Amino acid sequence: MSNTPETPAPVATPAAAPAATPEDRTVAIVSYLTIIGFIVALILHMNKKTVLGAFHLRQCLGLIITAIALGVAGMVVMFVPVIGWMAMMVCWLGLLVFWVMGLIAAASGQQKPLPVVGEYYQKWFAGAFV
Repeated sequence: MSNTPETPAPVATPAAAPAATPEDRTVAIVSYLTIIGFIVALILHMNKKTVLGAFHLRQCLGLIITAIALGVAGMVVMFVPVIGWMAMMVCWLGLLVFWVMGLIAAASGQQKPLPVVGEYYQKWFAGAFV
């Protein structure tokens, strides 16, 4: 072992993302406003494709599919008294929290993936909305 102090490795600073324009944010925000809003955002995105819009369309598509899967699972689990009901309430509340987090990120122009599932949504739907 040597007594010379080790020099820290240079830290690479991430490239600053371009500032989101109001048009970019519009697609991102509208995508979270119901299924109709998602369709409207998809049409707007097809006219002018943006990285921010594509990111939030993928996040929202993942939330929609998750909500459908929760609804189907809920039909089975709801037959279990109390425990099933509580489990579904926790799942729906978690989905609501994710929706609000996505909407806030879209309104602030950030490409911030949702906790736990956001990275998976980006990976699974990587080819969508490009």
